[in-house]
Amino acid sequence: MRIGLRILLGYFLIVGLAAWFLLNVFVAEVKPGVRSTLEDTLVDTAELLAGVVAEDMKSGALRASPKLAGMHDYGRRRVSVVINGVTKRKLDYRVYIADARGIVVYDSEGAATGKDYSRWNDVYLTLQGKYGARSTRTVEGDDRSTVMHVAAPIMDGERIIGVLTVAKPLSSVQAFVDRSQRKILQRGTVLLVLSLLIGLGFAWWLARALRQLMHYVSEAEAGHKVAPPALGNNEIGTLGRALHAMRTRLEGKEYAEQLMHTLAHELKSPIAAIQGSAELLAEGVPAEEARRFLDNILSQNARQKQLIDKLLALVRVEQQQGLDGAGPVGLAALLDQVAADADSRLRQRGLRLLLNAPAQLTVRGDALLLRQAVGNLLDNAIDFAPQDGAVRIELARDAAEAVIAIVDGGPGIPDYAVERVFERFYSLPRPAGAKSTGLGLPFVREVAALHGGSVTVANAEQGGCRAELRLPLPLTL
Repeated sequence: MRIGLRILLGYFLIVGLAAWFLLNVFVAEVKPGVRSTLEDTLVDTAELLAGVVAEDMKSGALRASPKLAGMHDYGRRRVSVVINGVTKRKLDYRVYIADARGIVVYDSEGAATGKDYSRWNDVYLTLQGKYGARSTRTVEGDDRSTVMHVAAPIMDGERIIGVLTVAKPLSSVQAFVDRSQRKILQRGTVLLVLSLLIGLGFAWWLARALRQLMHYVSEAEAGHKVAPPALGNNEIGTLGRALHAMRTRLEGKEYAEQLMHTLAHELKSPIAAIQGSAELLAEGVPAEEARRFLDNILSQNARQKQLIDKLLALVRVEQQQGLDGAGPVGLAALLDQVAADADSRLRQRGLRLLLNAPAQLTVRGDALLLRQAVGNLLDNAIDFAPQDGAVRIELARDAAEAVIAIVDGGPGIPDYAVERVFERFYSLPRPAGAKSTGLGLPFVREVAALHGGSVTVANAEQGGCRAELRLPLPLTL
């Protein structure tokens, strides 16, 4: 299924579900809302009429009251009124009055006069001083035949002497309910159709932009010359420009130059180790030490070859989310190897290496890349440490991370350079006057990221610079 169709279906599903839910809520709430409004009106009417007939009820002259005659005439009147699109042609109120025993003494329709209504809720509850109301179907099982009754007490001071009930059939307002529900459904349908059209337009635009981007990627992958599509200043346009910039950088001279600088920089340490060992051999040393230096030369030579292969492999996986073929790496043994690699440089500068690795910590990763990364940090420390001073390497555990810290006693990082030490080709002058390529720390940061870790370089509290390489510790190896 194409991505445009997926987006359209997902969009329409969300909009459809939301519209269905809202329409159901609105339609379901129309009827009880109208009923509540009707009941509120009946309460006002019942209270008003109860007050009107109270004096006649107290005096016992209710039957001869002209007010009842007026109520009786009310039922015979005919009207023709259009209310919100619905024509009203008759008056629907029914009024009956019951005495203190619940016996109906007046009924505007004349059907219930003399009957005992004391057990109907409207009369029963009102005689007890409560709110009396009921809804009763005139036809069993037919909700449309429901009649709502609301009663009000007829008072003689604080005493209830009767009950006046106003009744109105719900069928009289059903037309308004039906009309409101019909309008909601009609307009909801229109809204749904408009949403579908908007979704179609959005899906078409997105699918078209993605097709253009896919065509560009396919052409670039095939090695053809193709200009990036004009996709505007949105996220897809930004992605297209980023892909084009990436392609340009990968294919351009700048990337090749950076790679050569990186290779040259990273080969500096093994070459220096080989040269130092060779110079010591040339001076003449005991056979046992000569054998150790020769082994170091062979080891460093092999390391150069491995380093080139690994750096080329790193170029290929720079944009990947993880390393291929990662395995367990013992950090204490790794630090011993790094210390051995730097032995000749330390001797040349008269530096002592203080290695403190009491914790037996193991991480998953690429041993050669980690060795080179720690070696880069140690090389920096050796460059900045004062002559005849010391460099410390510490291995510790911090929660779920292994922390490798390398501390020198040098001048530290100037304030202006704190935020720039990880920039490519940015380098601070060494105390001895040498200048690096500025690729060591960016390389360490890349290796740390590939291993899911991080690296920081900051001024140490006791002076000098402290570099920390943090690597996550696996739950199981």
